[in-house]
This record gives sequence, C-alpha cells and structure tokens, in this order.
Amino acid sequence: MFNQKIIEQASRKLTNSLKSSCSLVSIEEERDACGVGFIADVNNIASHKIVIQALEALTCMEHRGACSADRDSGDGAGITTAIPWTLFHNSLEDKNIVLPKNESIGVGMLFLPANKLEECKIIIETVLGEEKLDILGWRLVPTVPEVLGKQAYLNKPHVEQLFCKSSTLSKDELEQQLFLIRKKIEKYVSVNGKEWAHEFYVCSLSCYTVIYKGMMRSAVLGQFYQDLYHTEYASSFAIYHRRFSTNTMPKWPLAQPMRFISHNGEINTLIGNLNWMQSREPLLQSDIWKDRINELKPITNKDNSDSANLDAAVELLIASGRSAEESLMILIPEAFQNQPEFVNNTEISDFYEYYSGLQEPWDGPALIVFTNGKVIGATLDRNGLRPARYVITKDNLIIVSSESGVVKVEPNNVKSKGRLGPGQMISVDIFSHKILNNKEIKTAVANKIPYRRLITESRQILKNHAFLSSHQVETKELMQLQTAFGYTNEDVELVIEHMASQGKEPTFCMGDDIPLAILSEKSHIIYDYFKQRFAQVTNPAIDPLRESLVMSLAMQIGHRSNLLDIQPSLAKHIKLDSPIINEGELTAILESQLSCIRINTLFHVNKGPDDFQKQIEQLCISASQAIRNGNNILVLSDKSDKLNPEKVSIPPLLAVGAVHHHLILKGLRQDVSILVETAQCWSTHHFACLIGYGASAVCPYLAFETARHWWSNPKTKMLMSKGRLPACNIQEAQANYKKAVEAGLLKILSKMGISLLSSYHGAQIFEILGLGSEVVKFAFRGTASQIGGLSMSELGRETVNIHSKAFSEVKTKKLANYGFVQYRPGGEYHINNPEMSKALHQAVRGYNPEHYNNYQSLLQNRPPTALRDLLKLQSTRTPISVSEVESLEDILYKFCTGGMSLGALSRETHETLAIAMNRIGGKSNSGEGGGSCSL
Repeated sequence: MFNQKIIEQASRKLTNSLKSSCSLVSIEEERDACGVGFIADVNNIASHKIVIQALEALTCMEHRGACSADRDSGDGAGITTAIPWTLFHNSLEDKNIVLPKNESIGVGMLFLPANKLEECKIIIETVLGEEKLDILGWRLVPTVPEVLGKQAYLNKPHVEQLFCKSSTLSKDELEQQLFLIRKKIEKYVSVNGKEWAHEFYVCSLSCYTVIYKGMMRSAVLGQFYQDLYHTEYASSFAIYHRRFSTNTMPKWPLAQPMRFISHNGEINTLIGNLNWMQSREPLLQSDIWKDRINELKPITNKDNSDSANLDAAVELLIASGRSAEESLMILIPEAFQNQPEFVNNTEISDFYEYYSGLQEPWDGPALIVFTNGKVIGATLDRNGLRPARYVITKDNLIIVSSESGVVKVEPNNVKSKGRLGPGQMISVDIFSHKILNNKEIKTAVANKIPYRRLITESRQILKNHAFLSSHQVETKELMQLQTAFGYTNEDVELVIEHMASQGKEPTFCMGDDIPLAILSEKSHIIYDYFKQRFAQVTNPAIDPLRESLVMSLAMQIGHRSNLLDIQPSLAKHIKLDSPIINEGELTAILESQLSCIRINTLFHVNKGPDDFQKQIEQLCISASQAIRNGNNILVLSDKSDKLNPEKVSIPPLLAVGAVHHHLILKGLRQDVSILVETAQCWSTHHFACLIGYGASAVCPYLAFETARHWWSNPKTKMLMSKGRLPACNIQEAQANYKKAVEAGLLKILSKMGISLLSSYHGAQIFEILGLGSEVVKFAFRGTASQIGGLSMSELGRETVNIHSKAFSEVKTKKLANYGFVQYRPGGEYHINNPEMSKALHQAVRGYNPEHYNNYQSLLQNRPPTALRDLLKLQSTRTPISVSEVESLEDILYKFCTGGMSLGALSRETHETLAIAMNRIGGKSNSGEGGGSCSL
C-alpha cells in the first residue's frame, strides 16, 4: 500500500537534517515559546500537498521547540488534519474491514500501554457496546520507532486506530456522543487500570479530525508516522505544532495539537481556572446531556498542562452546542472596554460584558489555533504578546503561523497578508468556503442573543460612595486596634500615610534582606509567609501604564448561572469597578437586591490555640449553611464593637482561603461571592493575597481610619500649609490611598503577565515559605510550599501573640517599630546592616587579614536569614594542595557581570563594572538589548 521509495527518500533527507541539528550548539540556540500554525484550502479541496506543506512548516519551526538531555527527544510535535478517508478505506481493505460510505463514522487515534492492549480494547469495546455504536475494526498505525530519541523511545506508547459507526446518529450528533464516550472510557480505565492508566490516552476521537503527534522533534514526525508521507493521505487543512514545554515535563500525551486547540504561550491563571471549573461543575446542565452530565466530570485535570486544560474547557463548550469561535471568545475575551472599534458595534462588547459575569478569562500570553473539523482559525489573547501572521494566496490557500515564511509562497501568488492584533480572530468556514475576519466572526456570534437586554435586567453597577468625613475611634483606641491586628510604626508611616499623601505606593530599595518570616524571632502576620510569583522568561510582563487599555480591576459579585445554557439567563449580580470598597459602598452592597450576610471571624482564645482549626472549620460550616439559606454574598468581618482580649480575629487570609476551598469541595462556590471587611489589610500585597485566594472585594476599614487620623493630625496640617506635603482634604486622603492600592494591584498583575483582576481572582499565584502542609491543605490547597513550616496550632499561637500585644501592661505612645523595612538598633536583623557594610569596606580596601576575617566571621555567625543559612556542608574529601588550584589570573578571566538594563543600574555603575572587568580580564555584559559582551 505504501510508496516505500517516497518514504525512504524523505527519511534520508530528514535524518540528515536531524543529525546536523542535534549538536550542542543547536540546543543552546533553542528559542522559547512554541511554534504553531495552520494551512487550509479555502475551497475545501483535500490534497496530500497540504499535509506535506504542514510537515515542512513544522520542520522550519524546530528552533521554536526544545529537546531533552539526549539531544534528540523533542518536547513534542504533531499535526491535526481532516480524516484521510481514502487512505483508511484502502489500508483497511487488506484486513477485510469495510468503511461504509455516507454513514456517521468515528475515528479514534489512541496511545495504549503495550503490555495491556487486550485489557484496554475490552474496556473500549465494552463502552462502545453500551452506547450502541458498532465497532468496524482496529488499525495498527505504521510507525518507525528507530527514528525516535532514546527517551522518547523508552516512553513510546502502542499507537492504534479505532473505527466505529452509528446507524442512527448524524455526524454532529455522533461527534457529541464520542465526547461522552471518551470521558466514560477514561473513567473505566482510571478505575480498572490504576497502575497503567497514565499510559492510556485518546489523541482524538472524532468524525471530522485525526491527530498524529508525539514526544519528538519536528522533522521526525513524518518519519515516525509513515501515514503522513503516503500520497493517499489527503486533507484540505492541517494544524501543526512544535512544543516548548514550560510548565510540565514532556510526555507523549502532552504533545500538541490537543483535540481542538494548539497553544503557543502560557495560561498564568491556571490554578484559579482549575478551581473555578471545579466549583462550576455542580451547576452544569445541558439539554444535550440531560441526566448524563455527571459522566463528563471532572472537566479538567490538575496533572495536565495549561494547554490540555484549556482544550478541555473548549471541548466542553463546543460539545454543548457552541461554535469553536464562540467558545474561544468566552474563554479568551478581547479587551472590550474603551475600544473605539466597538463604539458602533456595541453588541460585541455586550457579549463580552455578559460572559464576564459567568466565566473568568484564561489569561496569559496566548496564540490559539483551533479547529473542530468544520472551521479552522486562530485567535490572540487580549495583549497580543504572541506573533500571528497570515497570508492568503490567489490559489485560495490561507496560512496562519507564529512565524512568517515557514510555508513557501511565491510573491506573485500573494493575495493579501497581515497579522492578528491583540484579541483578534480569523477563521475559515471549511464547508461554506469563506474566510471570516475578526469583526465578521464576533458580530455574527454576538447577534445571536440580545445580551444587552439580559445585562440590563440582571446587573446593578455599584456607584461610588463618599468616604467617611470624620474618624470613628479615638487615637488611643486606634493604636490599640492597630497593635492587635499587627500594624507597626513602619506600616503606618511608610506605607499608609505615604499612600494617603502621594496617591502611589512607597518606593523602597531593591531586595529584602531581613530573615524570612519563618526564620524571624519576631511575630509576623500570615501575609509575610506568601511570596508573589512572577512571569517566566517566555512570558513577557505588561506595562500597566502604557497598556492600561487591556487591564481592568472590575469584579462582579453574586450568584453565577449555568455556563452551558445556550439560551442563557443571567443571575442578579453587582459590578464593581474596583475590589477596594469603603464603608459606604459595603453598606450599599449589604442593602442591595442580593441576599447578603455578615459572618464574624473572631475566635475565642479561652478555648486554647489548639482549638484554632476547629473554630475555622465552624466558620466554614456557617458559610455553607448561609448559602443554603439563600445568601449570594458572604461578608467575612473581623469588626466588633469593642476590642476584647478573649476574642481574636482569624487572620483574614486564612479565613478566606479556608472558606473558599471548603465551598469548592461542597459544590457551593459558584453560588456566592466572598467579601472581606477587615482591619488586617493595608498593603497591596495583602490585597493581592486576599483576592488571589478568593475574595471578590475588600473593605480595609482600619487602613481608611488610619488615613483619616493622619489627615486630622496637626503635624500633617502644618506640613501641608508649608507645602512640604501635597494639600488634600480628608476625602482626598482616603481616595489617594485607594488609588495607590489600585495602581499597586495593576503592577502585581502586570508582573505575572495577567491583564484582568477577574482572572487573578482565586488564581493563587504565590509560593508559601514557612507554612506546614496541614495549613496549606486546609486553606491554600494547590499552592507550592516546599519547606513546610508552622502547623495550625502554631499559627494560632502566633495570631494570639500578635493580638495580646494590644493589652500589654507597658504603655507606649507609638506603635512598635521592628525595623522590618529600615535598619534600626535592636530591631530585626538586616544582612546589609551598618556593621556588615563597614567590615566589607575595610576588607576590600586593604590587605589586612584581620579585616577579612572579621567580615567572614560576621557572615558565618549571623542569625539564620535565608534558607541556605540552614545548610551545613560536610565533606570527607581530603583538601587539595594550593599548588593544584588555578592561578589568580585564570580564575579572574572567568568572571562575568550579568546583563542589567540601564533601568536597573545607573550609568556610573555600568561603567564601574565594565572598568573592573577590563582590569581583571573578565567579561562585562553591556546590558539587556545592548548587544554582545565586551572584553
């Protein structure tokens, strides 16, 4: 059947290119971010040429992927095409298997464990029988394993194809049925094959498409799968993908294309998306699935890559009856606020506005190429931080790719070309032979349903309320409250007062040189155990000042409706322009059309710190009961009429995280929004933590009260009158504080490459340093915590210890200053303290051994500050002779300064470093974007 001569010629050509590309040099030249694209014949004329062009484009994108330590096993490569019926008809005839024409036939491309083939096939055939589908036969996919790299070869699955048919269902109906069947098969396998379930994977199971992929380099794909170079393999379209794995280890199943999408980029909000999808599952209902909806769950899988999970969400929406374009518009929305293009197309912004209350965006830099076999297209995320170029030829080909030039097109054959802009989409309707641009696609989708009417009927916009114009507590009581909730003098003077005065965050020097909270001798509030995670190298940050158009802090609160409703209804909800609300706005929410309840978060000290967890568990039970009683908004509040030494506030972050995850597990999270009314929240990091673990809005009442007291202070009035502080009134002081926090939140989002606070909401983009697994599993499930730390009872004692300082018998007129920010004698230890700096200067300015020994002693005898200080190096090796050590000149020659931009280091510092490296014979990097190193 196969043209062996063609295959051998192609194999020799590609083997030679492989050998030349597997050197160490080529690995060092590997670029970041996947290569992805598609090629399609607009007239839907199937040909083998389309497949060959896709394979050539894939080979051109080898530099976009990566390979393993064996220098040959790729992160992954693959293509999606229409089903090559002629090839399958002819190859199955040899087995006396007939594929009937004009009937609904499904084709499955399967990765199977080689030692469990019969068991797998029995499970598959049993499920197909239960679903009343006829099995036409199996086909062993012709492969050449010898071309694989060592690692890919050792992990190679058995690859086989399945053919089944239905005599009663249309192709579209069978397509939906095959989705249900695949989910059912996967569940059977997970139950019956616990030891080998991870080796089972369905690449595709469809009436329209088939996927050939694997853990290999681009050029190897056509060599390994002999079908792809067969002249009878014809398709009118092909998606190609070369993988660069950034968040999972390479595996055969995680190679792309996925079943519906191919993805170049990263989903930065993945943990939040997975949590929200899990919480959404109890609400899912569909006329298509009726009482079988539970068979589709779980929708996502935390062990899979971000691309695989996004694909699962797309698959669910498409299977429920939505078009591929609409599904991507829902999951990866365009930046529609303040878009000039939508002034005369308000129906598109109405569509996005509507779904912003139902589905959080899968946010992050992304180019998505997609197909369901009936349309093929591509879309960019709202930032447009991944390239997507297209060419339309005069002979009706359309090529979209993350790089131009991967498919050879003669210049005189180019009809038009361009690139996708941020949030834009392009698609080809395979059966109607139309190329649709961004506006055409989105107008058609948005006009299906009157979204403006649905929004008007259901949404209330929270109006801005004036800040309080006088302080609510006396100065003495204020300081006691601040002490009880962990404020220090630095927090008030350097953070809150600065924000109230300047309307922006304070600027501190780079670096945090005090001990980690878990290593500190001082008591720390829980936020200090959380560290923000920022964008990876392949994931550019956003500029929140110059790219404000794509960023938003808007949140929507209230019950969420069923996402799968094709004729949707929107639950009553309130839109907030900002997650920071004042006392008046909180009151307006409590008095709104939504059912709200305030739940107190104080716990009783007299029950003992060991009872700490039980009291938080009771808080969670109270929250779930409030939802069952019909409440749509929970306000977790630590506000009380009078400060009490016997009643301590549960740290708001711990309360939010515990309630959030408890409601997810109980299937109640989509029924409610969590708001926080707390005294223990004043810096942008605190707000980010609360929102990142599920809070939709925060009322920092004590921070506002602190700003009011600052404004009322005679010293402040005097400084304003002399022009040493910007003049403002008490309302403006609080507005400045809110403005500073909002700007800080945008900065935090931007560092992670996230545009929308609604995406950051519940996304848990943190790493924990110093909390034990007991705490993490209870309230912060899914967050990385590598070193362990405080238990629940220890955290309870730490909380009580901070609270008890408010009732100390030693009376002071100022808050404690522990020197967490600025060094002070008797305060927190700083690595860069004056004594250390003086010793370092003495050590480098002369040849006095005592000075160096003094500096060395200070370093070695310092208190544990960083994790490495807990390590003790032990060696049984005999020290080598000094004569065997390299010469000073040889060692200095290897010195190199890292590349730092002029935004990070001053001109003088750059020049000093360059001079120093020149003198010792080392290398000085001229900076990011500055070119090559200079000797």
